[in-house]
Amino acid sequence: MTRIGRIATFVVLAVASGAATAQVKVDDAWVRATVEGQQATGAFMRIVSTEGGALVAASSPAASVVELHEMKMEGNMMKMSAVPRVELPAGRPVELKPGGYHIMLINLKAPLKAGQTIPLRLRIESKGVTREIEVRAQVRGPSGAGMH
Repeated sequence: MTRIGRIATFVVLAVASGAATAQVKVDDAWVRATVEGQQATGAFMRIVSTEGGALVAASSPAASVVELHEMKMEGNMMKMSAVPRVELPAGRPVELKPGGYHIMLINLKAPLKAGQTIPLRLRIESKGVTREIEVRAQVRGPSGAGMH
């Protein structure tokens, strides 16, 4: 391949990878603070995928286990359970929030205090391609109120 061919290939790949990362936007990522001895907490955020897809996994160095969860009413009781994926309809915001879909951080390695920032890695599937997105989530008090 000629030098110009290699440069053209690099430019095409760079543009394509830039477009891929621009297809998913995450806003207002936060994690609920914990109290001494608490071993699990939730992470919440708003995700928009321009082309659609699904959140299929998450991880964080703050916890030994990270799972996708859903809370829903069954009869007259609210139940929480792990789910294999959270669908991301094209162009529509999906809220991961208390009382709905969320990310559970289980077997925390240390208490999480309001004002800290916790790294999360989200695995998104879209059109047969899996990508990972790095997110920095602010630790907030029990009500979700931010630190100012």
